Amino acid sequence: MINSVNQSLFLSDRQNERKTGQGTLDQDAFLKILITQLQNQDPSNPMEDKEFISQMANFSSLEQMTQMNKTLTNFIEMQKDSHFLSHSQLIGKEIKWEQVVADTHGESTVRVHESLVTAIKFQNGKSRLILEGGEVIDTIQVIHIASPNEKSKNNSEA
Repeated sequence: MINSVNQSLFLSDRQNERKTGQGTLDQDAFLKILITQLQNQDPSNPMEDKEFISQMANFSSLEQMTQMNKTLTNFIEMQKDSHFLSHSQLIGKEIKWEQVVADTHGESTVRVHESLVTAIKFQNGKSRLILEGGEVIDTIQVIHIASPNEKSKNNSEA
């Protein structure tokens, strides 16, 4: 015989789980725990020197890692700015760039185009070139860079 489950079978005094917004301890939380430990320790059996030194070393490591993380984040942002600024030197330059195109049979061919760079934009974490015809390409597609004067010199020599 099968009995149905009703609410009278549930535990009414079940404790609700508490979820916090953080999964890791920060410096303040670490210090609060350490201070609470020191305040509530048994005077007849105080914390051993080794334990205290170990906890202070952990705190020092946490502080150093936090600083290193901030420094690396700043460095990455500066690198992005640097790349963007260096690519701005391409504005007004004549470039040759490659485009991989798949034909109707699924075979890839590489086409080489020539265009004048009119602007640079930062998109999805990288610099992109805006060309005279409105095309937007990645800088990795560029295979040759020349100033417009060099192009006209090369054409007159040919």
